[in-house]
Amino acid sequence: MPYLLSIDQGTTSSRAIVYDETGRTRATAQKEFTQHFPKSGWVEHDAMEIWESVLETCKKALSEAKVSASDISAIGITNQRETVVVWDREKGKPIQNAIVWQDRRTGEFMDNLREAGHEALIRKKTGLLLDPYFSASKISWILDHVPGSREKAAAGKLCAGTIDAWLVYKLTNGKAFITDVTNASRTLLMDINSGQWDDDLLGLFKIPKSMLAEIVPCSGKLAMADAEHFGAKIPICGIVGDQQSALFGQLCTEPGLVKCTYGTGCFMLMTLGETPVQSEHRLLTTVAWKIGDLPMHYALEGSVFVGGAAIQWLRDGLKIIRNAAEVNELAMQVPDSGGVVLVPAFTGLGAPYWDPTARGTLLGINRGTTAAHIARATLEGIACQVTDLLTAMQADSSRPISTMRVDGGACASDLLMQMQADLLNAEVERPKNVETTALGATFMAGIGAGIWDVSHLQKMRAVERTFKPAITIKERRLRTKIWNKAVKRARNWEA
Repeated sequence: MPYLLSIDQGTTSSRAIVYDETGRTRATAQKEFTQHFPKSGWVEHDAMEIWESVLETCKKALSEAKVSASDISAIGITNQRETVVVWDREKGKPIQNAIVWQDRRTGEFMDNLREAGHEALIRKKTGLLLDPYFSASKISWILDHVPGSREKAAAGKLCAGTIDAWLVYKLTNGKAFITDVTNASRTLLMDINSGQWDDDLLGLFKIPKSMLAEIVPCSGKLAMADAEHFGAKIPICGIVGDQQSALFGQLCTEPGLVKCTYGTGCFMLMTLGETPVQSEHRLLTTVAWKIGDLPMHYALEGSVFVGGAAIQWLRDGLKIIRNAAEVNELAMQVPDSGGVVLVPAFTGLGAPYWDPTARGTLLGINRGTTAAHIARATLEGIACQVTDLLTAMQADSSRPISTMRVDGGACASDLLMQMQADLLNAEVERPKNVETTALGATFMAGIGAGIWDVSHLQKMRAVERTFKPAITIKERRLRTKIWNKAVKRARNWEA
């Protein structure tokens, strides 16, 4: 029986999962790593710690599944997108901490580019916006702030890449320097129409092309993991950014299908097919996937910067829960939030606002407010942000959306999912396997290794529960009105 090894490198932890040919999980290993917050709005990771966590979890998953490297037909990699590593090409070591997708330090730099009139070019070529969220300004910042790095980059001595490129480089011991088209599409440096690095964009951000990896499809014979790591060589046959991976893992392969992942942030994507559509509501147009020599597929995307991270804040910041699951028990102690509203804009607001100056805002507190009210308001704040995304997506696509497929850790909360269905006025469909991010990379690897095709995968999909709207139109409108009022208060805080 062929097995597949999926690497799911996320924002707060790294996971490795061994799957069999039926898509069943045989073993899982996970390890959290350190979050670094040098200044307000800055977020960093130690890229070497990430690499070590990936290596450790892969070995542990293989051991627990009782399979050897020679039993693995292919590796699939999915990763946190936009997070950037710059490393020494020869030594294979980072020249400073990775700058994470949540990081807002380049906000002023992006404002200057916008004021200079560059956003129209950016939208046309990349489908994205001029926002610190994306990778290009982070690379530029590192080159400007690490002494001697611009000279080394010009001499071809540095590599820059998203986490997928970094992991493949380490897995192959430097033999392969590649990035897949979905991750490349999130850098502000790739033309999504051609699928290639763009000279105009590279010039705008002052980044030498020699620093960047070769762009490859998401599925195929992409690279070979060195035998040093696992005892035998393993083909790497799937690479895909985490949200596109979840879209494919949910098998949203037809235009108009929508998924939302509830992870550290919340990410909604709608499959468009082979033709990109430019958003009129400040959503993103991004590459959904590319399988082998087939045409690229595109998606509309909306991003919430702080989703599950707001629950982590209740645990680690306020310390009103001991673990993430307790938020549901606490929130269920009260019938509503008691007028409390939390806008979780801890690192700014994503789509459709794109306001890096917004900050987390807790409103409506009175003497009767309890931890339970705050917990419930936190869940409602997550659901309200996602509702904003779907509203914009329906307007852009001119498609009424009756069902949203969900995944990610926080979708395990029945309370949150019911809140979501109520606010969306749409059904929320939760699959039996909610770990669709890792599954999408596995599907890509399986297709690349010749184990599966898309029609076979469709037969493997199973739904665990469907949540249906259960509030009145009047109640929905009232909640939306209060939320919009709170968002207005949260915006332009650090202007």
